[in-house]
Amino acid sequence: MRIVIADPNLLPHRSTFEAALPEGSVTSWHESWNEHSVLTDLKDADVYVGPRFTGAMGAAARNLRLVHVGGAGYDGIEADALPSGVVCANTFHHESSIAEHVATVLVALRRNLLGQDAALRSGVWSSSVYSTSISQPETLRGAVVTFLGFGHIGGAAWNLLKAFGAEGIAITRNGNIDANANALRWAGTTKRLGEALSESTVLVISIPLAEETAGIIGAAELDDLGPDGLLVNVARGPVVDEAALYEALKDRRIAGAAVDVWYQYPGTDGRGEPSTHPFGRLDNVIMTPHSSGVTAETFRNRALEIAENVTRLSNGEPLKNVVISK
Repeated sequence: MRIVIADPNLLPHRSTFEAALPEGSVTSWHESWNEHSVLTDLKDADVYVGPRFTGAMGAAARNLRLVHVGGAGYDGIEADALPSGVVCANTFHHESSIAEHVATVLVALRRNLLGQDAALRSGVWSSSVYSTSISQPETLRGAVVTFLGFGHIGGAAWNLLKAFGAEGIAITRNGNIDANANALRWAGTTKRLGEALSESTVLVISIPLAEETAGIIGAAELDDLGPDGLLVNVARGPVVDEAALYEALKDRRIAGAAVDVWYQYPGTDGRGEPSTHPFGRLDNVIMTPHSSGVTAETFRNRALEIAENVTRLSNGEPLKNVVISK
């Protein structure tokens, strides 16, 4: 088997990946995705691992049998570009890392850890012990959390947050979550989103971005969450209305937010503003660069699962996580 890999996130796990491949496999690694350099390498490849696949790549890949993305998203794969008989598969393993991120930022927001840190660096002991104008913070015990989306990520986040003593509500598009089996307060469809938010002080968003979910969180939903509410978005930026979120944070109609997914993304130099609105000027938002799932654990396990699929392909066994089949 000849495998071409053009996903830089897998490079730190090269030895793990190669050790798990079928005997006799040959690998060709690229430090980044570059169509021209990948094109010249695809001619005799059986497997291609990377974030994008174009028509030109499909035309060049005469022996290709499998396109494997290094994560869950496969929007960079042009389905029409896949040669006949080629399948595309994805991989997950990011849910535990993202759940840990969700719990971390919620504790930080709930306790105002960043504000306390900044104040103490200036000699100010920002605590209710020293100032009667500061309220004692609430813990996550007893907090009601609405999960907008309850797949791999939502479920993992709930498993972690319920250990803190939180209560949970699951809102999904089809409403097929068993509340009792998942120890939730209740579960329902997006038609009951407003009701859920009115009961909650925390909103964790992991629902996929689609036509019906774009902007599903707007000004009205943020007002339902209320002035004590916290929002965590680990889905896609446009699930939350950009202007509405900025205004709600600026006017403190919600208490705070942790945003890991954005409305603008940088080029390969990693430089660029994440939004047209100045979120960076606000002191009640934690901003991270779409990194909640970026851990060694995530990509180590992804490397192993991709190698497992290559082995399955070599042995003529059914592949896991096929998302496109030609």
